[in-house]
Amino acid sequence: MALPKHILVIRLSALGDVAMMVPVLRVLTSNYPKLKVTVLSRKRFAPLFAEVPGVSFLEADVYGKHKGLGLFKLAAEARAQGIDAVADLHNVIRSKVIRTSLRMKGLAVAYIDKGRSEKKMLTSGNRKELPQLKSTHERYADVFRMLGFKIDLAKHSFPKRMDVSPRIQHFFGPEPRKAVGIAPFAAYSSKMYPLEMTREVIQKLDEEDRCKIFLLGAGAEETELLKSVAAEFNNVENLADQLTFEEELSLISNLDLMVSMDSSNGHLAAQFGVPVITLWGVTHPCLGFKPFGQPEENQLLTDRDKFPLIPTSVYGNSYPVGYENAMESIPVQRVVDKISSFL
Repeated sequence: MALPKHILVIRLSALGDVAMMVPVLRVLTSNYPKLKVTVLSRKRFAPLFAEVPGVSFLEADVYGKHKGLGLFKLAAEARAQGIDAVADLHNVIRSKVIRTSLRMKGLAVAYIDKGRSEKKMLTSGNRKELPQLKSTHERYADVFRMLGFKIDLAKHSFPKRMDVSPRIQHFFGPEPRKAVGIAPFAAYSSKMYPLEMTREVIQKLDEEDRCKIFLLGAGAEETELLKSVAAEFNNVENLADQLTFEEELSLISNLDLMVSMDSSNGHLAAQFGVPVITLWGVTHPCLGFKPFGQPEENQLLTDRDKFPLIPTSVYGNSYPVGYENAMESIPVQRVVDKISSFL
């Protein structure tokens, strides 16, 4: 059977999950340079794919014109692009409606196996051993393999760093220093290193006077918190809500190191080949959400001797009483030492 010539790739949210598509699409389009790929996602995610050859973007306005029955209109818009296959990397109700509509028009369809039963098993209770599940990146790659494409993620090549505009350049300052991003927030507090402990990490790094620290976040509350932290130190810049998404990607691509929770910023940095130190709370890298290409030694884990039920959930939205402060078991000095090893 002939390979598809133009694939619709569906992943509507969230930012980190969408960002994890990028390395997979790089390998796919590198192996098959004549292949056309149209990514269907939310408009604000479009800059993620700007540098991937052969990839175009189609907006899914799921809270506006494509809400409800508008999904059928969206499927028709996708078909009008000339697609002949669908890769559903989301596998939720909305994406199922779109892919089913297109399958009924005769298009080839493949969709992700999220490994829900395996993940449920690992989050079901006190488990001494935690086998490593297939990564989300490999699960994405499997969807394209179902459509007949050969993909080996080990052959991925990172792009050059993005150009830095003058508006961003001034944040780095006149003196050459290692640039370290710190993204202390996550969707759930159970995945966030306590802000006061993060402040201690920043203080120790600031006293060493060897790097420039960029604080990343979004939204009014996070912005105000990061402003207050940055104001205390000489070598710290708060970037929350100061940059467009394109500018933020440009800055992240030029970091020497990213320190992140189990959240989107780690995945944004990893897609550019930036080393990422990830701090894990009630979730765990065994579930397959480790940033792309990052080694085990870059994963700083909560003490499972004290909190043996970890991972308590896939996304950090569920945990037993007493686990809300589990990340306090990661010592400040351990984080500082790990960052310093890159400086």
